[in-house]
Amino acid sequence: MSDNNSDLATFAYYKYDPSTAANAIFVALFSITAVGHAFLLARNRTWYFIPFLVGCLFEAVGYIGRVISAGETPDWTLTPYLIQSLLILLGPSLYAASIYMILGRLTCMLEAEAYSVIRVKWLTKIFVLGDVFSFLAQGAGGGMLAKATTPKDQDLGNNIILVGLGIQIAFFGLFIITTIIFHLRIAANPTAKSYSVTVPWRQLLWVLYVTNTLILIRSVFRMIEYALGWDSILMKREMYLLVLDGMLMVIVSVAFMRYHPSKFLVGYKQVGMRSAIDLEGSTVEGDYTMTSYGGGGQHRPSTNLKAHDSSRLEADRRDSLMLGQGRHHRQTPSDDANSYTPLRR
Repeated sequence: MSDNNSDLATFAYYKYDPSTAANAIFVALFSITAVGHAFLLARNRTWYFIPFLVGCLFEAVGYIGRVISAGETPDWTLTPYLIQSLLILLGPSLYAASIYMILGRLTCMLEAEAYSVIRVKWLTKIFVLGDVFSFLAQGAGGGMLAKATTPKDQDLGNNIILVGLGIQIAFFGLFIITTIIFHLRIAANPTAKSYSVTVPWRQLLWVLYVTNTLILIRSVFRMIEYALGWDSILMKREMYLLVLDGMLMVIVSVAFMRYHPSKFLVGYKQVGMRSAIDLEGSTVEGDYTMTSYGGGGQHRPSTNLKAHDSSRLEADRRDSLMLGQGRHHRQTPSDDANSYTPLRR
């Protein structure tokens, strides 16, 4: 009984005095990125980025909790501590849910499904499911930790959080490997569609590498933090949390504002004529129009390929005749504009 009273007497929500100024800066940064992502989401209708936006809001509200706690020092109360503990812990899991959806959309846009290690049908589902398990485990452990009144309760909450972070790290590692393999395969043998896309889609892959690595570093830090226990140096210095969690997540948030997926996952712009071989073995040409993969659009040929090929052959015969006669032809109103292309010197 005396040992339990001793534990209660020595228990404190923080092992340091939270900084009002530092945490207020993070409130401002995450609030700005949340507004920015809300605008981009509404304008481009990239609904799959809703979890990312919610993650930004989690981070902003979490740091508001820390500002409130800083004002209560040293008589901290449970509610602000609970808010900051849970929301800052869970925010990156929501980031991950949206990030996982990008690779599948990019793979479909490039018509490179054969290059994916995991079937595209299951690619997003598998990683998002793993993210859900991680989210639930971290949430359960964080809730238990926030309500802990003894070191024993804290250890149990820590262990559950460790399981959730372990799941997150495992799936993030697998996602990075999957992305690298896809990148190597399409670089070695590009698809026809990867040539016709006018947006710098390779840039999006590098954004995925950087942001995934930052979230992975953050998750490893939090895992080490909880593994070392309540009395570790990582728990006693606020700087570690602000730099290795807060700052890394700010960078991820800003990166996806600057390189928003809506700028890359836009399907095909009309880039001229693309040669192909039809079933009869003759060369045909067709126009391709832009569709939006952000909204789930599909690629469609803009003309009937055989009819277009026939009109082009007729135009070529007329051009050849004019060249043979050594004179230019000036188009008249009687010319068929749909099947005739004037000679250009």
